[in-house]
Amino acid sequence: VQLQASGGGLVQAGGSLRLSCAASGRSISSYAMGWFRQAPGKERELVAAISWSGGSTYYADSVKGRFTVSRDNAKNTVYLQMNSLKPEDTAVYYCAAATTLVRMIRLECDYWGQGTQVTVSS
Repeated sequence: VQLQASGGGLVQAGGSLRLSCAASGRSISSYAMGWFRQAPGKERELVAAISWSGGSTYYADSVKGRFTVSRDNAKNTVYLQMNSLKPEDTAVYYCAAATTLVRMIRLECDYWGQGTQVTVSS
């Protein structure tokens, strides 16, 4: 599976961005999908994840109520809607695939995409 993240950019605090992760090579419909981020000097952290069916989701406390993860299995794509962005959301955002949501939360991912930069100015 090849994962291509897009949609990053520069936005002012309080603004919104929508990231997309398009998969190719095979269907991701049986995979849990997640979004990670890594800021300079910090460890990579799981921001949001969604089960293969979309029936279960996970959010880091820092983004609950502001970010929404969704998927369209017919389009082989996963999304991350980011609202009320804060300067501390600035990071490179990555998408990843894992066989289960539990493995995703444990950071046991099978596939990684390249990152897309999100910069939030104050």
